[in-house]
Amino acid sequence: MMITNPRPIESQSQRAFRTDAARPLSMLAQCPVYQPSPLDRMPELAAHLGLGAVWIKDETQRMRLGSFKALGGVFAVAQMIRDAAGVDDFAAATARACAAQMTFITASAGNHGLSVAAGARIFGAHSVVVLDGAVPEGFAARIRALGAKVRRVAGSYEDAVAYASAAAAANDWILLADGSWPGYVDRPALVMEGYSVLAEECRRTFSDRDTWPSHVFIQAGVGGLAASLAGHIRDNWAVQPVIVVVEPDSAACLMQSVRAGRLTRAEGVASAMGRLDCKDASLIAFDALWQDADAFTTVTDDQAKDAVALYARHGIDTTPSGAAPLAALAAADLDSDSRCLIIATEGPAGGRPATADRSDEQ
Repeated sequence: MMITNPRPIESQSQRAFRTDAARPLSMLAQCPVYQPSPLDRMPELAAHLGLGAVWIKDETQRMRLGSFKALGGVFAVAQMIRDAAGVDDFAAATARACAAQMTFITASAGNHGLSVAAGARIFGAHSVVVLDGAVPEGFAARIRALGAKVRRVAGSYEDAVAYASAAAAANDWILLADGSWPGYVDRPALVMEGYSVLAEECRRTFSDRDTWPSHVFIQAGVGGLAASLAGHIRDNWAVQPVIVVVEPDSAACLMQSVRAGRLTRAEGVASAMGRLDCKDASLIAFDALWQDADAFTTVTDDQAKDAVALYARHGIDTTPSGAAPLAALAAADLDSDSRCLIIATEGPAGGRPATADRSDEQ
């Protein structure tokens, strides 16, 4: 199913987050594992789909964490420590002492928790990551290996978010969610600012090659990546594509919110697209996408699983969440001269196996 955005597109509009990648790129310049992720043109895949061109932004190995989320949580942790300490040098005694007093807590479907845990470890802070029962144990093991405490809760991702919010208030910890709601926008805005690096990497590559996509298909859970990429495109790209937001058919919170003209919870069964299976959209992501996206579409679990297999035939190992835009692209009725950008947002669910003591799990 696809709907056209009923709200006119408003370029250069006010948003609650920065679309300029300068600050996160400055921070990443100090990171030895940072390098732009591949952006590859896939002629055989384009021919299979009957399209003029397909580019894939491959995030499956990003900064050894295996997803685009590595750009968001790490930057947000760094920026908040920098702001609290009042210094730019993270190695300075003032910054290290300040970080040592900070505990970040977040709910996660896996990848955002990895990023927050990595940021806390790098800069000397503490972290707690709350996972619901559907999150693979591989994620929990990797998060523990980064020094974070893991807490498991019964129920859904939304239950994990509620638990993290309550625990932050009870313990005077810093809630660093990647979703936003009324009264809670500044920290998720930092996470989304970190994602702008991905969009800027794409812009530079397309500009250098003097070729641009006619369509961009972007997957969405709470909508942070989709809004960050769409906002950066509207503000910074020389050639403007059609932007299509892709969601699971059982968790189409953004599509339903756009239809209603307000934030609306999606009601549906659990999706195999685990990192996209979010029933509540992020407030600032919804507000931005309502003005920046051209259309919203959904895919089924079966379509996403078929797209995983199609990706594998072309050398990319991802998940149903990572393959959702390819599923939407395969189902779309586009002209044969269409040039499309999609993002493989994560590697295999849970990443590499790890063994760790589970005594910190509550």
